[in-house]
This record gives sequence, C-alpha cells and structure tokens, in this order.
Amino acid sequence: MSVMIKKEEIRKQRMMIFHPALAPYRIDQFNLLNELFDLEVVFLFDNLRNFSFDQQKLQEACHFKISYLLRGPRYKGRLFRFGMLRMIKKAQPDIVFSYEYSFTTQYLIFLKRTGLINQKIGSFVDDSLHICNNVQSYARKWARSYSIKHLDFLVVMSDEVARFHNTHFFLDDKEVIVSPILQLPERLRKNRVKIEALATGYISEYQLVGKKVALFVGRFVPEKALSLFINRIADILSERDDYRFVLVGEGREKEQISAIVKAHQLEEKVILPGKFQADELYGWYACASGFILPSLFEPFGAVVNEALIFGLPVLCSQYAGASTLIQQGNGYLFNPSDDSDIVHKFSSFMENIQVVERVDLSNTPPLIEDHRSYFNKEWRKVSYG
Repeated sequence: MSVMIKKEEIRKQRMMIFHPALAPYRIDQFNLLNELFDLEVVFLFDNLRNFSFDQQKLQEACHFKISYLLRGPRYKGRLFRFGMLRMIKKAQPDIVFSYEYSFTTQYLIFLKRTGLINQKIGSFVDDSLHICNNVQSYARKWARSYSIKHLDFLVVMSDEVARFHNTHFFLDDKEVIVSPILQLPERLRKNRVKIEALATGYISEYQLVGKKVALFVGRFVPEKALSLFINRIADILSERDDYRFVLVGEGREKEQISAIVKAHQLEEKVILPGKFQADELYGWYACASGFILPSLFEPFGAVVNEALIFGLPVLCSQYAGASTLIQQGNGYLFNPSDDSDIVHKFSSFMENIQVVERVDLSNTPPLIEDHRSYFNKEWRKVSYG
C-alpha cells in the first residue's frame, strides 16, 4: 500500500494547453513545462498566420505531446475550434490553459461555470505593461475583466505585469505565474560550427568586416515602426561609412522601406537580405554587432531574447515586453515615439558596439541570465495554488 501511495505522489500532473500554432520561440517553454507536467499542447492552426515556419523541423525539437484541432469557424482573426470538450474529457488533464482573452478562453470559462469540466483553468496573456495600461478596445477591456474573475491562473511575461494584475484586479501572487518567452542558449547555439560558417559567409557577401552592424529581425509591418526609425537615423547612417543596418525578414511594408532607403541614398548602408529561419537566421545574430527593436507595439519580442543569447547588446523599444530583459551592460531602452530620443540612443548605441571581425561564438557568451530556477518556482504555483 505504501508503494502505491508513493507512486501516486510522484505522478506528474497532466496539463493541456490550447495554443494557436507552434513557433520556434515557444519550444523551450513547452519543453520545460513537460519536465514539470505531463504536457499535451493542442494547436489550433497548422502554422502561424503571418509567418510560416518549417513545422517538421520544429517538431523534432519538441519533447511534449502535440495534437491539432483545425476544424471550426474563424472570423477576423478570432476562431472557435470544435472538439475541445471531447479532448479534455479524453485526456483528463488536471489543468487546462488557453491563450489571451480569446473565444477559446471564454469557452473554457463557460465549460467550467456550467460544470461540464472541473479542472483548474488558466490563460497565457502576452501583454506588455504598456498594453496593460492602454487597452486596445472596449471589447478587450471587458473580456479581460470577465476572464480574470473566472480563471484560476494567469500567465504573464514579467514581474511588472504581474504587479499590475495584483494591484488592479486584486489577484494573489499564487494566481499569477510569471513566465516570459525565453529560449535556451544550448538549443539555439547547438550547431556552432554551422552557424559560424553561415555568419562568415554573410560577412563576406555583404562586406561587413570592420563595420558596426545593427540587426533587426522580424516582420515588416507598421507596428515594428521600421519606416519611422530609418527616417530618423538616415542622417547618421549617411555620415558614417562604418555603419550598417541589416533588416532580416519580410512583410507588406518592404516596398515602402525600400523606397525610404532609396530616397535617402542608403542602399549601401541598409541591407535587406530576406527571410531566414533556424541556423540560417542564427548566422545573422552571430555576425552582427548589436540588435535593434524599434516597435511601437510589441507584446513581448522574442527576438530580443535570441539576440542576447548570441551575445548581442540590444537597443530596445520601451514599449516591448522584452524590455524587461534589458539591464545595465546588455543594452539600452528608448522611446520610438520620440525623435530626439531615437537619435540620441541610436548614436550612443552605435558608438559602443564593436566592429565585425572573425566570428567565434566560444568567445561571445550570452548576455542573459539562466532563468530555469525562476521558471520552475513560478510554475509550482499550479501544483500548490
């Protein structure tokens, strides 16, 4: 009998997460959760809506169970998936998580309030503090208030966002889990030789030796504020022969950005090499001098974490959730709405980063702390909350 009790005591709790789609920056978070819980992630899309990834390669790095629910109505980015209750009944998880204040979250709340399920329920909310304080619409504000009243747990990105919910919604610490989108250096830097070779190739192709190379990675969309940023720093780029700004990605503003670059005669200074993924993307981090995220709206910004993992100092928008990762010694924060602050911080940032030389990741340690102990501490709230 004592042996049976012991086995029951060490059984991992079962966790089910309903999530939009598998993205590379979520893999480590889910893998770490699988070490603490018996995790199944149910994806509601087979790829991201605005940025497609090689799903087969991504799944090779996943250590958790993956399922899909792809059938159901969708309207203006909002969706409902048939089969959620069936999957919960079949898997019998101890806790079920959704995302944001979505229809999926509202349905979980409905199931719990009507007694159709009795599991603890929670939601991952990616809002930065700026977004918390400036709710996008009345509908979202209502959904937030209603959801928080009925969820058992809220998963947020930073301590400051947790304090916001503690203060404004009177949530107890055990009800708010702080779990930023953080990735593990050992996975991203795993193929060091290949990454260094790719970086060396980029340096040669774009003649970057002896240059100070600022890197952006992401979608070319209005909220990233690339057009505004390039317009503001154009004079500085024109005056300095040793400055380069590399924009890795794609998006609907590409033609507009190209036109701005041409208007300022910056074709040699601003480089648009295209979209890259996995090691081909990491090669760009490995050959740059620093990283810039100028977003006006950014719930988190996982690229900041990636840049820090590859030892790049970061010039980060104060509106990004990932701004909480910036500390003295690994970057600067700036206001992308303030022209003078853009110019001042960009000038200081570029003066202090190093020129590109030979790539050697063994001599370029990450500029971010290991977060796993904190991660484990926060997620134990699920078991004891």
